[in-house]
Amino acid sequence: MRLMKWQIWLGLVLILLSVSLYLLHYALFQDAHHIWIFLVGDIAFVPIEVLLVTLIIHRLLSVREKRSLLNKLNMVIGTFYSEVGTVLLKRLSAFDPHSQQISKDLIPTTDWTDREFSQLLQKLKAYEYTIDYRRGDLKGLKDFLFKKRPFLLSLLENPNLLEHDSFTNLLWAVFHLAEELTHRHDVKGLCDSDYQHLCGDIKRVYALLVSEWIDYMSHLKKAYPYLFSLAMRTNPFDPDASPEIK
Repeated sequence: MRLMKWQIWLGLVLILLSVSLYLLHYALFQDAHHIWIFLVGDIAFVPIEVLLVTLIIHRLLSVREKRSLLNKLNMVIGTFYSEVGTVLLKRLSAFDPHSQQISKDLIPTTDWTDREFSQLLQKLKAYEYTIDYRRGDLKGLKDFLFKKRPFLLSLLENPNLLEHDSFTNLLWAVFHLAEELTHRHDVKGLCDSDYQHLCGDIKRVYALLVSEWIDYMSHLKKAYPYLFSLAMRTNPFDPDASPEIK
């Protein structure tokens, strides 16, 4: 990285100031011995100072900053699921003829540990998502995503999301699916190859959406138990879910 002109001048001024102060010290006390003792001592401490500042303090500040950023990102992710994600999960799961196979595993409780969430995510990676366009409501899905298009665009404009690769991939996948559906004026009379193409786009969104939802539920359980409680009472995979506390 090239130094700016003012940085070069500032460095020269500071060096000249330091030399001037050492000369002033020698002029006043005529004691070069102590000047060299303190100079060598200060230089000897520089590596330790570098260690403390760059490897320890900087590391602690970076961890704290990253944690703060992740909390902000999880607020954005929560907004996404409130506005789009939860309803989208219900709509996409309707296309999956075997959704019952994973639905029973997608009902976390307050007793779940981090290990159980991790094990579920590993299990989902091995799950073979199947999409049948005849089972779900393509027209309803198209209208829903078209309505939420401005909201999706606003999320994509958030620069902080670049720090969360998996959620960014999900947003792009959802936005792509919305674009594919929007460009088809009538989704009821498409050819079979076009339907299969849309099934591939739906499958991509569905798989990413489920995994991100589980990851977000794990965060809510640890950080915001009251939000986790509401999320479980509106769980899109629980047929008995009800927002009312019974």
